[in-house]
Amino acid sequence: MALPLLLLLGAGGLLAAERSGGGGGSSSAMEELATEQEAEESHRQDSVSLLTFILLLTLTILTIWLFKHRRVRFLHETGLAMIYGLIVGVILRYGTPSSSGRDKPLSCSQEDRPFTTLLVNVSGKFFEYTLKGEISPGKIHNVEQNDMLRKVTFDPEVFFNILLPPIIFHAGYSLKKRHFFRNLGSILAYAFLGTAVSCFIIGNLMYGVVKLMKLVGQLSDKFYYTDCLLFGAIISATDPVTVLAIFNELHADVDLYALLFGESVLNDAVAIVLSSSIVAYQPTGENTHAFDAAAFFKSVGVFLGIFSGSFMMGAVTGVVTALVTKFTKLHCFPLLETALFFLMSWSTFLLAEACGFTGVVAVLFCGITQAHYTYNNLSVESRSRTKQLFEVLHFLAENFIFSYMGLALFTFQKHMFSPVFIIGAFIAIFLGRAAHIYPLSFLLNLGRRHKISWNFQHMMMFSGLRGAMAFALAIRDTATYAHQMMFSTTLLIVFFTVWIVGGGTTPMLSWLNIRVGVDPDQDPPPTNDNFQVLQGDGPESERRNRTKQESAWLFRLWYSFDHNYLKPILTHSGPPLTTTLPSWCGLIARCLTSPQVYDNQEQLREEDSDFILNDSDLTVTYGDTTITANGSSGPHTATTSLDGRRTKSSSEEALERDLGAAEHEVASRGTRLVFPLEDNA
Repeated sequence: MALPLLLLLGAGGLLAAERSGGGGGSSSAMEELATEQEAEESHRQDSVSLLTFILLLTLTILTIWLFKHRRVRFLHETGLAMIYGLIVGVILRYGTPSSSGRDKPLSCSQEDRPFTTLLVNVSGKFFEYTLKGEISPGKIHNVEQNDMLRKVTFDPEVFFNILLPPIIFHAGYSLKKRHFFRNLGSILAYAFLGTAVSCFIIGNLMYGVVKLMKLVGQLSDKFYYTDCLLFGAIISATDPVTVLAIFNELHADVDLYALLFGESVLNDAVAIVLSSSIVAYQPTGENTHAFDAAAFFKSVGVFLGIFSGSFMMGAVTGVVTALVTKFTKLHCFPLLETALFFLMSWSTFLLAEACGFTGVVAVLFCGITQAHYTYNNLSVESRSRTKQLFEVLHFLAENFIFSYMGLALFTFQKHMFSPVFIIGAFIAIFLGRAAHIYPLSFLLNLGRRHKISWNFQHMMMFSGLRGAMAFALAIRDTATYAHQMMFSTTLLIVFFTVWIVGGGTTPMLSWLNIRVGVDPDQDPPPTNDNFQVLQGDGPESERRNRTKQESAWLFRLWYSFDHNYLKPILTHSGPPLTTTLPSWCGLIARCLTSPQVYDNQEQLREEDSDFILNDSDLTVTYGDTTITANGSSGPHTATTSLDGRRTKSSSEEALERDLGAAEHEVASRGTRLVFPLEDNA
């Protein structure tokens, strides 16, 4: 009897153990199933969020086509993208249900700083959590539980590492060198000096606004002077994409287009380096936000170091790409050539960021270098592919950013709106832009042959829109109260300038009587009343001579070195190095000179040759007196006969030979005659 009883008890114990083990296994399986379902749901929401932006871009493209078909100019494509983003943001905010709350606040009173990564032990299993940001005590129970809104909120690094590079590179790669270099001095003054003036004026005015907010009790947290300067640097980044698009469509004055485009391109680079310098401002002592001369000059050094280092890195990458495409047979494989060009250009941005420099500056000057050197080495297919590729990427990235701006107005969780700060920001921006444009234009006109007229200055003042760069700089750091208020205000400023200022561009052009329908290769009429210009054999002569006269002196100094040495080394164009280098460098010259240079007996004329001509190169002989373009007279070997034929001196023949101009082309250029008029004429 005892044996069956023991067997029964053993069987019961085994059944109990199996039930216990089976229950544990069932619980573990349920947990794994729930985890898989959550991962699948997360993947689905990721797909939906990306699909949302793709549909936004698709709708924007179709509406752009409709607007172009109907010739609607009161709203630009970027404004459309923002409107569609706003609509989708409202739907996501108020039309999608919130998920069940699973967040439970835990106290870690012993720690004095937050951790970037946190490992949590839950019943012997470790889970990893990453830091998303600080939450104010008043909002601890209002943490966003809508998973969809969390999915459509992108990491700010996405804008800097993925969306900004094609926008900035396209600006440098598609640069119209002729008009850009003709106004290079003015563009540099507006971009560097003007941006710095605008930054400090806006920063100081906003510091006064912050003091006023503190006085009336509308400031609930700390807002330092350095924060105001940082806001001045962020909001000084202009992006007149709407105005420039309308200028391009209406064929507005080319010099005005060049001034605005050149300023906006370099201005973005200056603004981002300036903001980095302000962040690097760290005074010694207890008060880390007081003025310190040593810290100030250190920030200036940081600015110069970052900008020059980024410039050199971008230029060197472009030169390396040019050498690779010249001394290899990649042109026989256009697909590989285009892929290498794309990767080298994009890697410039990441390389500069990895080395502690600014990728925006590096990729901008990489684009300019690629257009100047590498483009000449590419095959015909690769030239077309690279132009179209970066144009499409620029279009999609820019409209994506503007769509996200509209979306962020409702999906961003850390908005801080202050009416006093917003109104003060609009006033400060207006005054900063005015102090930027008018005084600098007055100083520049003292040395310009072709003056920046008042209607140009008013249009430049009006066209100071804020856009993608200001938004990207503002969203990059929203951890503090001050930065959150700066981001919310920047978002509203971008909305206002794109919609109101961009929509008023066409009426403003008409009101200011600015020329439209202008041929891009046509020069503005002469404004100097003391000289009369007579045209010789063809209109091409006046265009080239005027461009050469008015090109910036800095570029004229650079051109000779570039044309004689760098172009032959890096490209298949230019004079052979055997004719420009000393005779003892013959071996190096023959190795670096491309065989195509020797094969082409009649070289193609370079576009850059339009930029170079000194005032003394334009002369005319009347009787026994030779008159130059600057009004001086005296004997000269180059004369113009009465039948319009011009006898060239040996120096001019050498210049034409260096520029690679064929004889038949020289004969078609015509003659530009310059006579001083009498006062009683």
